Formats: sequence, C-alpha cells, structure tokens
Amino acid sequence: MLTVLSDINWLAVIVATIVFAVLGGLYFTVIVARPYKVALGNENRELPKPGILFIVGPLIASLLVVITSAILLRALEIDTLGDGIVFGLVVSIGYLVAQTLTIAINPNFPRPLLYTLINAPYFIICTVAASIILTLWQ
Repeated sequence: MLTVLSDINWLAVIVATIVFAVLGGLYFTVIVARPYKVALGNENRELPKPGILFIVGPLIASLLVVITSAILLRALEIDTLGDGIVFGLVVSIGYLVAQTLTIAINPNFPRPLLYTLINAPYFIICTVAASIILTLWQ
C-alpha cells in the first residue's frame, strides 16, 4: 500500500492540511467557542491562554489524517469528485466522529454527546474538503 507514496501530490497534502488548520481555528475559537466550553464543563471558568501545543498538536494530527487519506485515496484509485466525497464522508463519520464519541464517553467529559455533536461537523467538513482536494488535485 505504501507504494502509492510516490503518486501523492504533496502540494495538495499541504493545502488540505492548511484547510484543516484554518477551519479548525475559526470553528473552535469563533463559531463554537462557547458551546465547546459547555461540553467540557468549563463554562464558568476562565481558561489559560493556549500555548504552542494548542497550535502544533492539531496541525500535526491534521497532517496525519490528510496523509492517511491521500494514501488510501491513491491505493483505492479514487479519482472522481463523487467518489472523493463519499470517501471523505465514510472516513470522517466512520472513523473520526466515531472515535470522538468513544473518547468523550468517560468521566472527564461531562457532556459527551454535546462534545461529539460540536466536533462532528468540523471533522466531516474538513475531511470531505481534504478528500476533494486530494482527489481532484492528483
């Protein structure tokens, strides 16, 4: 499967990763900032300023998701817009959203379903967008 690494458009990987980062920044700091605090039980607490890990951690994780998607897209020979969208939906819902729910179902997350509902649109939109970029920009 790793033989497809030479078939990947690495510029598309970078662009798709930037899409993840920009959308994540907007989504979590502007669009759902308040509900996100509620889902984590921090609505009445002032949170410390985020450090470098807050930026670098999600960027590296997003890069790994994009590279994995690129490998699978090439290995599965997905090359049409429709198939790219379906791939993005399957991966985002089947892996990312499902894992988000699994992670949230523990005593440290006071509202696991809300947490999952807040995170799901981000993962779905970003993964579908990345899949479109990687599929069309081969």
